[in-house]
Amino acid sequence: MIDIKILRNNPEIIKKALHDKVTKWVDLDRVIELDAARLALGQELDALRMRRNDISASMGKGKPEPHLLAEAKELKEKIQTGEKKFEEIESEFLALYKKIPNIPTLDTPIGLTEEENVIVKQWGKIREFDFPIKNHAEIATVRGWIDKERAANVAGSRFAYLKGDLVKLQFALIQWVMDSLSDSTVLAGIIKEHNLSVSDKPFTPVLPPYMIKTAPYDAMDRLEPREDRYKIEGEDLWLQGSAEHVLGSMHAGEIFDEVEMPVRYLGYATSFRGEAGTYGKDMEGIIRMHQFDKLEMESFSTAETSHEEHLLFSGIQEWLMQQLEIPYQKLQKCTFDIGKPNAKGSDIEAWLPGQSQYRETHTADYMTDYQSRRLQTRVRRTSGDVELIHTNDATAFACGRALVAIMENYQNEDCTVTVPKVLRNYIGGKERI
Repeated sequence: MIDIKILRNNPEIIKKALHDKVTKWVDLDRVIELDAARLALGQELDALRMRRNDISASMGKGKPEPHLLAEAKELKEKIQTGEKKFEEIESEFLALYKKIPNIPTLDTPIGLTEEENVIVKQWGKIREFDFPIKNHAEIATVRGWIDKERAANVAGSRFAYLKGDLVKLQFALIQWVMDSLSDSTVLAGIIKEHNLSVSDKPFTPVLPPYMIKTAPYDAMDRLEPREDRYKIEGEDLWLQGSAEHVLGSMHAGEIFDEVEMPVRYLGYATSFRGEAGTYGKDMEGIIRMHQFDKLEMESFSTAETSHEEHLLFSGIQEWLMQQLEIPYQKLQKCTFDIGKPNAKGSDIEAWLPGQSQYRETHTADYMTDYQSRRLQTRVRRTSGDVELIHTNDATAFACGRALVAIMENYQNEDCTVTVPKVLRNYIGGKERI
């Protein structure tokens, strides 16, 4: 949630954010009206309770006078009625207040469609092939690496069996990323390259739960759209849709010491999404699946370092792509496309020769204190003050899409795939699969 002070003191900032993010489901005037009503009623209830306490204190000193007994009874009824009304107002207020999106940063491009995202960088030389290019599904079919037909018999559409060397390549990718982001020397180099002033503290690898309760999922503001989530029947549990959902909620209700900052996690999880509304899109291969494996970065940091933490995450994404030598472009996402809880966001899109276009492989989300306000994840500064922490999350690799990019960019005429140099030590020294 946003800071209540913004709602009360600078509602025009929210109004602009609602416009720039094309958020049409928030009645801001109603939110302001409900907030004023709950404040007024809360003050009235406090006064009634104070008078009730005064009467109780005087009644305890001797035989109560009849008029005090009558007043005490009347106060009790007024307080009960007021509390019921307050609960109704509070419930409606919170339901609407939670719908207000995060405020975009000033350097986020204003755009009302995703077509207004800004390409800020292109890297790498697009390979020229001297044989007919195949897409990853065609390569995998020849090699027997992907079996969607049998997966459909077992689990339905948008599932797949991955087999053989493609599985080994995925685990090589995972181990390489884990090793790289656990190495402060690697991070120090990325920090220097991007001229940042953040810590080179390494990431802690995490295997998180694959399920999450409704309350923390909602507090992370990642539960919606619910039709895209998988609910466990009869349980207060959902299958998480990405590792950051269970990493970002990991420290709910906790207070870090400032000396611990930043806290960085690299989570690996098999994730699940309904992909509602995408039927007919990307049905070939493993671009858009209901189940996918993902390496996700998450960090908790202080307010003054959180934006550079976001830039570090984006720099790590570029470094990973450059090490794999896969051409890509970086997008600065516009206000429409950054998402409700985001203050800022960027994407990396890999060049896919089989589609002759760039496709998204990474996203980096800068949340400020929007998530931590409901999660109540805080930091105790050296001064003793307790403040909300800031959160960042970003893709290290969505494994399926990384495999697609490797297969298509490193394909050979005989449908073998050359292994990127940085992964060869992790796959038994093989140069081709």
